[in-house]
Amino acid sequence: MRGQVRSLRPEVMAANHWDASSGNLVGAGVSLLVVSASLGRGKISLSSVTVGVRQRSPDSGYQPLRAKCNSGGGTCKKYFDTQGFIFLSSCSKKSPPPFCPIVLFVSSLMEFECLSEFPHTRLDGRPRKRPRLGWDIDPQTAAKARMGMLCGQEVNLKSLLSLGTTVDDTCSSQYMKGLIRDPSPPWREDDKDGHYKFELGENLTARYKIHSKMGEGTFGQVLKCWDREREEMVAIKIVRGIRKYREAAMIEIDMLQQLGTCDKSRSRCVQIWDWFDYRNHICIVFEKLGPSLYDFLRKNGYRSFSIDLVRKFGRQLLECVAFMHDMRLIHTDLKPENILLVSPEYIKVPDYKVSSRPLKEGSYFKRIPKSSAIKVIDFGSTTYDRQDNNYVVSTRHYRAPEVILGLGWSYACDIWSVGCILVELCSGETLFQTHENLEHLALMERVLGPLPSNMLRLADRDAEKYIRRGRLNWPDGATSRESMKAVLKLPRLQNLVAQHTGHCTADFIDLLQGLLRYDPVDRLAAKEALLHPFFTRL
Repeated sequence: MRGQVRSLRPEVMAANHWDASSGNLVGAGVSLLVVSASLGRGKISLSSVTVGVRQRSPDSGYQPLRAKCNSGGGTCKKYFDTQGFIFLSSCSKKSPPPFCPIVLFVSSLMEFECLSEFPHTRLDGRPRKRPRLGWDIDPQTAAKARMGMLCGQEVNLKSLLSLGTTVDDTCSSQYMKGLIRDPSPPWREDDKDGHYKFELGENLTARYKIHSKMGEGTFGQVLKCWDREREEMVAIKIVRGIRKYREAAMIEIDMLQQLGTCDKSRSRCVQIWDWFDYRNHICIVFEKLGPSLYDFLRKNGYRSFSIDLVRKFGRQLLECVAFMHDMRLIHTDLKPENILLVSPEYIKVPDYKVSSRPLKEGSYFKRIPKSSAIKVIDFGSTTYDRQDNNYVVSTRHYRAPEVILGLGWSYACDIWSVGCILVELCSGETLFQTHENLEHLALMERVLGPLPSNMLRLADRDAEKYIRRGRLNWPDGATSRESMKAVLKLPRLQNLVAQHTGHCTADFIDLLQGLLRYDPVDRLAAKEALLHPFFTRL
């Protein structure tokens, strides 16, 4: 950014009277004093800009009547739109373009709108106490902004000004369309964890208005916002203002853009619409989707989905995984929280099954989504397949055995996660509910049988403590009696599925056994799983 407004003080002059015959605001105007504006290698000091306004009709908006610019001997071309923006461009030849200040005056618009509604009202000429607006920022705060501040509005590199463009090029863009009317709120310090502090109803830049909070995670927060340009709700992921999360967010943006380019049908992965850097927070704008499968289960009293819905969810999920694997990408964090229903709509039907969890009084109705369409989100951990994949990935409950044993991982770790997810969708409960490695491996053996000796033999040093004499050190290595009971309580895979589905599900069980094979080499690939009879048989 070659130009930045350092200090701006708007002053609204009162109207002397309203001339009803001509429709003019006689004596009305706006005086904006730019104390200093650094433009390229030179400097210019704009003493004042005065703009007269005339109203043609209530529908046509405000049009310029006269305009004068005093810039220390230079002249400025002026652009004035119906929303009240002055674009100062082509300043005196002594001050090189292309960047000149963009001046926004909101207070004056309030005065003019008042006069248009009540034409015989005289405005008080005394100085008024002006509310603190977005341009009232201290120099230290302004220096932190990545692209500088233009009248308190953070600059979106993609949507506003890009290097090499002039203000003239953007006159017909967001500003001239009347998007920026209200300034951003005053600068606030983040909370102790680096999360952005906000209030409902305020602006997140001038384009987006915060409607509600959708969720929060380790990465940051997701807000439901109104997009003034698209005129629809969007979901904005506001990443914590901490370096490692900012870096992860930039990786996610890169992955999302690659996926969006290759995903011509735009039906598998969530679509990124925009991104910007706002007050040291990376903000990613997504299409607005429905709840996650986990949230739907939770609000449904952890009642399981029908086997038909599980089949539809599973097919779409495997299509997404196959698509990513074809691009040599591994998601590494598949879980119900990262799978969203496209539509939030659902219907309620009587539920005569007895849930394993206590239900609230009156909750004898089961929710069924109207649409089974889903999309996968959260690509912050997505990585390319390479040889040094030895670090820990995946959320605990959906982590493959090769990851726990330190054997390295590849595409097959996503397939294991899919298997765990499908079991959870048909049962309503997490398959491996644990928080420690040894108990996790013991739960696997309880559900799927003993771990292969060759995998145990090749385990890394950190995992050797879980193994004794070529076998899993269980139950001798159990940390508590409760841990032992939790493992013993879990049934075998086929019994677990049968008690929740209530009818013959041989194809489903066979599919799960293929997805949950211990050895990643023997595990089904995504494309192979899509050809399984569970999906192809009518």
